[in-house]
Amino acid sequence: MRYTKDADQAQDVLQEGFIKVFNNLERYKGAGSFEGWIRRIMVNLSIDYFRKSRHDFVLLTQDHQMESFEEELEDEEDRPIEHNFGASQIIEAMQKLTPAYRMVFNMYVFENYQHKEIAEILRISVGTSKSNLAKAKRNLRKILIRDFTKPDEQNVNTI
Repeated sequence: MRYTKDADQAQDVLQEGFIKVFNNLERYKGAGSFEGWIRRIMVNLSIDYFRKSRHDFVLLTQDHQMESFEEELEDEEDRPIEHNFGASQIIEAMQKLTPAYRMVFNMYVFENYQHKEIAEILRISVGTSKSNLAKAKRNLRKILIRDFTKPDEQNVNTI
């Protein structure tokens, strides 16, 4: 669900993933956990699914500097949100991100890829990966505040 915009897309990727797992069971040699092997297949399929719909990808123009994004987000990221969000709320908010932001966010935050690796896998620049992560964080924060906090919590000075 973290990689897709809705349950239908998630089910499509999951079904395709299980078919791939079943068809390639003989390739699993017992090195590492079976769960990890399946996870890698699912993540790779999610990345492939994203590549197929690449027209949604948000690219930086050449004259846009990464520093401007970092400065823009610096103050905002340091302030805590005084609200505990549930996992389902976070996933729902993530599904509202653009596919490009969601993909980079997932790869960086959950799969522990570095920006250089993300750039190579998605065939984008390192700057684009950094920019998309910064924008994903900012937009995710806005969505969480807008959709999952009470109006009086939205105006709290620490947000």
